[in-house]
Amino acid sequence: MWKFNPILKTKIWGGSRIARLHGIDHDGPLGEAWLLSGVPGSVSTVATGPDCGLSLSQLIDRHKDSLLGRLNYIRYGHEFPLLIKLIDATGRLSVQVHPDDDLAREIGSSHGKTEMWYILDADPGATLSLGFSRNVDPLDFPSLCASGGIVDCLNSHPVSTGDVFFIPPGTVHAIGAGCFIAEVQQSSDDTFRIYDYGRLGDDGRPRPLHTELAARALRFHATDGRPLPYTARPDVPVTVVRSPFFSTNVMTLDEPALRDYSECDSFVCLLATSGNALIEAKDQEPMVFFEGEIILIPASTDNVRITPQGTFTALEIYIKQ
Repeated sequence: MWKFNPILKTKIWGGSRIARLHGIDHDGPLGEAWLLSGVPGSVSTVATGPDCGLSLSQLIDRHKDSLLGRLNYIRYGHEFPLLIKLIDATGRLSVQVHPDDDLAREIGSSHGKTEMWYILDADPGATLSLGFSRNVDPLDFPSLCASGGIVDCLNSHPVSTGDVFFIPPGTVHAIGAGCFIAEVQQSSDDTFRIYDYGRLGDDGRPRPLHTELAARALRFHATDGRPLPYTARPDVPVTVVRSPFFSTNVMTLDEPALRDYSECDSFVCLLATSGNALIEAKDQEPMVFFEGEIILIPASTDNVRITPQGTFTALEIYIKQ
């Protein structure tokens, strides 16, 4: 099992929640912390233990399918297939869309970007937008972007802690101000910015838009942008997302739990969303696991014991072929 150093990303819409959560002194607004990443140029490094300082890529080179799982290793090779991050939106993010695998490969990337959001915290009145509220004519799209009318075409929803949203590629979306989010996604940093409210970047110029690429990626029909329905159950993992790219369970623990991963054939990522816990596995050093941290459990680990220190909630993320 491994913990990793967060990779910090300054964003003009970011805030201070990530710095407070991780006890970090940081100049400028922190918009994202990449907790686990194999994205070139932003590869995670191990934070503690005998492998401290090794990169995620080096771990995969060393452990291969015993880390990723047999079928994941066949499918992804030495690539880590997920990017898991925290997003602190003090200001609203741009209206945007992500490509699917086919379009991503066409523009020279390895993967599209299917993602999910778990709301960690939200200011009163905070909202996000997901999907079009009505069918949009692709011919009208450029003028809607130019005028800002595209915002009026979006589903907008108030958000609360524990809400889960699933965002397939091609789905228009925008995170609103006041949202603190855990994001799970395919290993991709491709984003097509559609509308940015006339905002200026760090260089004092409007940030670039990607209208033509967005038009190729978008699904223009109306969609249901509401959060996914689920009911949290004490001490029982609840599956909230199951897709070809990742599956995610929500866990709320008040008592020790033994998780059996022997039939999973996948690495498992545990992301602590509130509270702390002790994580134990055979032949591995126990770890105290704090809110906002992620632990990567290799596919070769069959059983993990999680002992909460009070009430503990976490996301359990894996790839089931």
